[in-house]
Amino acid sequence: MALSAQQVPRWFNAIKLSSFVNATQVRKRFLRSRKTLLYGFSAPPMSSDNCLLQWGIKTYRTSSLWNSSQSTNSSRQENNSLQSTLLPSVNEQPQKIPNADSELSLEGLEDLPPLSPLQPVSEEEAIQIIADPPLPPVSFTLRDYVDHSETLQKLVLLGVDLSKIEKHPDAANLLLRLDFEKDIKQILLFLKDLGIEDNQLGPFLTKNYAIFSEDLENLRMRVTYLQSKNFSKADITQMVRNAPFLLNFSVERLDNRLGFFQKELELSVKKTRDLVVRLPRLLTGSLEPVKENMKVYRLEFGFKRNEIQHMVTRIPKMLTANKRKLTEMFDYVHNMMSVPHHIIVRFPQVFNTKLFKVKERHLFLTYLGRAQYDPAKPNYIPLDRLVSIPDEIFCEEIAKASVQDFQKFLKTL
Repeated sequence: MALSAQQVPRWFNAIKLSSFVNATQVRKRFLRSRKTLLYGFSAPPMSSDNCLLQWGIKTYRTSSLWNSSQSTNSSRQENNSLQSTLLPSVNEQPQKIPNADSELSLEGLEDLPPLSPLQPVSEEEAIQIIADPPLPPVSFTLRDYVDHSETLQKLVLLGVDLSKIEKHPDAANLLLRLDFEKDIKQILLFLKDLGIEDNQLGPFLTKNYAIFSEDLENLRMRVTYLQSKNFSKADITQMVRNAPFLLNFSVERLDNRLGFFQKELELSVKKTRDLVVRLPRLLTGSLEPVKENMKVYRLEFGFKRNEIQHMVTRIPKMLTANKRKLTEMFDYVHNMMSVPHHIIVRFPQVFNTKLFKVKERHLFLTYLGRAQYDPAKPNYIPLDRLVSIPDEIFCEEIAKASVQDFQKFLKTL
């Protein structure tokens, strides 16, 4: 059915209103559909509602052009109404078309979903994102984790050498799981109260990183036990400093070790205490070398029990020294230098000296005719001075020769 010139504008206005309503409904539906993007990686394809939205905007644009043409050509409307409606003037500039999105933006803000890690971003936004490098799932060095771990950073500031700790995978995994405030801080305060200085914490923790896996109450209990055995605070500090693993051992272990040395060496309580203070590794190391050396002194070297007791209380390292080195030293001093047992017992320092040093000086004295180690004869040379003093004093006071003569002699060996 044909429309009259008066009915045509009404028909377009009706189309404009219905199109705008459709656009509003589609906009709200589109905003609701955006929520599905939170659970996916790509946007869904355009639906028929979106096509309807585009059609409504195009219709709205056509009706706006019609209104503009109608207002500028009102004088000619009755003669050419249908022609003007269908063919607007080319020279006329269309009015600015309102954007449906801009009119609905405030209304749709309440329907916008919160930001999500899965929400798509534009290329421009993606370029501006700066992401931290991910932690490596597996690494052979703790250096890759230092920037991400506050615990490791503070341990480095304390002087801990992570390059040594990372050689032990279990230790590295332990440190990465620890929290500095909860797990480490109280241990550090405990060590400070014990007497470990700030500059000693780094080397101590580098050797005994396992102390962080110990219960703080157990550590205090072990200190209390040592105090009950009349070890002073200075003694305990010295022992812990020289044997970092000391407090990792249980009270029962410490008690058994003290009892072993007291019984094996037939020492008094005081001498046993002095022995382990001077060499606390006796409480933490293996007992096999100790037992083996005790047999060597008695069966191979021929020392009596009281002589062994005297020597090890003077030089505790004799209990843990290498068996081969002990044998070589005793064989040279006793058999080559003809030093009897009782003289060696008086100067056990000889077992704590390099064999080549004893050989060089003894051969030089023999060359000069001054190798005399019997205190009952003139020109007696004590073994401790033979092995302990520097070359200058040895040449001047013992050999009665110059250092140059001694060096020339060594070149002939």
